[in-house]
Amino acid sequence: MLRLLIPDLYVESLFDIQPELLRKRGIRALILDLDNTLIVHGEEKVEPRVHEWVGCLQQNGFKLCIASNNYPDRGERLAQTLGLPGVFRAVKPRGKAFRKALALLGTRPEETAMVGDQLFTDVLGGNRMGLYTILVSSLGGRDFFMTRLIIRRVERLLLPWIKGRSGAV
Repeated sequence: MLRLLIPDLYVESLFDIQPELLRKRGIRALILDLDNTLIVHGEEKVEPRVHEWVGCLQQNGFKLCIASNNYPDRGERLAQTLGLPGVFRAVKPRGKAFRKALALLGTRPEETAMVGDQLFTDVLGGNRMGLYTILVSSLGGRDFFMTRLIIRRVERLLLPWIKGRSGAV
């Protein structure tokens, strides 16, 4: 069970994920978490640097899609700002949202990466689906109550162990 919580790669910042790094691993598409990965949780504005990063990946031929447990109204609005398709109310780590995202991208699991800031939703769900998983440091926005109360505490305990077992940039 613990192996499903180990990402293939751990990076401090979303911006450490570069096209060359992905190509070396055979990745053609990314499924992106929204809150505390692309934007601070609760924010309504996407930072210009995130727009640039998304544009860079797209210019390099990568397909991108958002998968978020967020509500559709907010999630769709932010996805539209980035010009990306999305799956909302995803209920990650369940597989249905990942299958939907793969269908939107038109890619297979082995050529798709899941990028997110949470072990128990993004990494667990991505690993269960056979995706290449990339854990990024959280942007630090306020998490949902249960995430803050339980999940982040467990993640803090596991993170040193996980960093030693996954690739790191």
